[in-house]
Amino acid sequence: MEEGFPNATGREQSIRGMRNSEFCLHPAGDTPTSCRLFDAIQSLCIPVIVSDTIELPFEGIIDYSEFSVFASVSDALTPKWLANHLGRFSEREKETLRSRIAKVQSVFVYDNGHADGIGPIEPNGAVNHIWKKVQQKVPMVKEAVIRERRKPAGASVPLRCQCI
Repeated sequence: MEEGFPNATGREQSIRGMRNSEFCLHPAGDTPTSCRLFDAIQSLCIPVIVSDTIELPFEGIIDYSEFSVFASVSDALTPKWLANHLGRFSEREKETLRSRIAKVQSVFVYDNGHADGIGPIEPNGAVNHIWKKVQQKVPMVKEAVIRERRKPAGASVPLRCQCI
């Protein structure tokens, strides 16, 4: 793999590396477009999530602690801490984590398997979960708009939800 901008070859090499790895690092600062977490889950590679305050996709639906390893930033920056921590996992524990990953893989499926995209979507896939999340947030957004409209001039109304 060469340093530089991502391309199809680099992405394929990265995915191949994940498929041959037991653990896949997901450091703080990973972006939705970099896809490391998604690729790790699709590759049955145990995510190692390094962050103190990360927000993960579909957290209300799946519990990442059931199939991922979490490390604080300070621990991960301590020399040899992460390697020692991961080295303590037995083969049985790693297999258990991988079997749990397999159970949640469908949550991260964005396409429906049809080349043209026309057809039914995965009932437990990402698209349906995104629509469920939108459905949950719409009433909160409507309430926030109504509160904002009715407040007296010059008054500030604190936000009650993280709705946008």
